[in-house]
Amino acid sequence: MGLFGPVPWSEPSVPAIGGAGVVLRTPQMADYEAWAGLRALSRDFLKPWEPIWPADDLTRGAFRRRLRRYARDQREDLAYPFFVFRAEDDVLVGGVTLSNVRRGVAQSASLGYWMGLPHAGRGHMSAAVGALVPFAFRTLRLHRIEAACVPTNQPSIRLLEKNRFEREGYARRYLCINGEWADHYLYARVREE
Repeated sequence: MGLFGPVPWSEPSVPAIGGAGVVLRTPQMADYEAWAGLRALSRDFLKPWEPIWPADDLTRGAFRRRLRRYARDQREDLAYPFFVFRAEDDVLVGGVTLSNVRRGVAQSASLGYWMGLPHAGRGHMSAAVGALVPFAFRTLRLHRIEAACVPTNQPSIRLLEKNRFEREGYARRYLCINGEWADHYLYARVREE
């Protein structure tokens, strides 16, 4: 059983997290239209930084399956996905996830995020990551947050470094991005820092 106990797949199980001009909230079925619209609009923008999308990725059915997986992952303390909303008007701007939660001797998770094209470069994701870090360390009681970044993704490098993630190394062919195994810089932040 996860940190917050079992919940129906359609109900958020983690409280909303406020940050500097953003709110992070567990995805809900009511978010489908905004999410599908933003992802469709941002497809070409996101393509160099993400895995290949399944053919049905933007369908309502695929979104429903995604929500079920999110709820299961939260119940089992495996991942904590959030949509990022602009606080001033509740507009969806992107998403951020703590995944691959490891307990035992590691006490760590992997950070991943995406930003919709119309909202890129405005500081929303930096604020979202800044809000997520205390949740990871205080609420989830993790010791370490890890992130990987394609070396050519300068905005992502700046975001991680601004949020006090330290570059720890270089991993060859680390993740499959846009259908090809890509090298990545490895970053991390630990609770004591």
